[in-house]
Amino acid sequence: MITGMDLREHFRASVATAIANQRVEAEEETVFYIVNMLAHFTRADRLFDRTDDGLVIQPLAALYARALQAPSQEDRYRTLKRLGDIALLISGLFSDSLNRKVVDVDYYIAMGRGAYAHLCGSGREFMHLRALRAIFTELSAKFQVFVDVLSEVGEQSGLGASNDLMRLYELWSRTGSVRAAAKLRRLGVEPVGNPLGRWRN
Repeated sequence: MITGMDLREHFRASVATAIANQRVEAEEETVFYIVNMLAHFTRADRLFDRTDDGLVIQPLAALYARALQAPSQEDRYRTLKRLGDIALLISGLFSDSLNRKVVDVDYYIAMGRGAYAHLCGSGREFMHLRALRAIFTELSAKFQVFVDVLSEVGEQSGLGASNDLMRLYELWSRTGSVRAAAKLRRLGVEPVGNPLGRWRN
C-alpha cells in the first residue's frame, strides 16, 4: 500500500517514467501539477461530489454549466480547473469506465482541453494565477499527450482494467462492501463519506 509522502513520490516516479518512455517534452511545473493532481484525487471525497443521491462524479456538462453560472471569476476558475482535472484523470486512468456511458473518451478529452484553454486567460484577471497560465496552456495544447502519459501511469500502478478502480468505488458507494473498501485502500484510495449513493455520469 502506498501512503503519505510516498504517494507523491510514487506518482512522480511513475509520471517521469511514462514521460521518458513516450519521449514527451513537458515543463517541470506541468509535471509537478499533474503529480499533485493525482495525489489530490486519491481521496475519494475529492473526486466525488456530495449530493442528495450520495457521492457522485458530476457530469462534465454539469460542471461546465456551473462554471458559466458562477457568481464570481474565482468560482468560475475553480470549477473549470476541477472540470479539466477530472477530465484528464478519467480519460487517462479510467477510460475503460466510459465504455458503458453515453459519452466516450473523446468527449472527456474535448471538455478537458477546453476547460484548460479557458483557464489560460484567467491569469490576466488574477495576479496569483499568472504562474499557472503556462501550465494550463501546456495542458490544453498537449491534453491527449498527457492522457497517454496517465494511461501508462495507470498500467504501471495497476489502476487499469484488472483492478478497475472506478468499478470498485462504485461497488463500495452503492453497497458499502467492506471487501471493495479494503481493495481501494490497497490501491492507495481512501473511501470516505457514506456509501450507498447512486452513480451518475
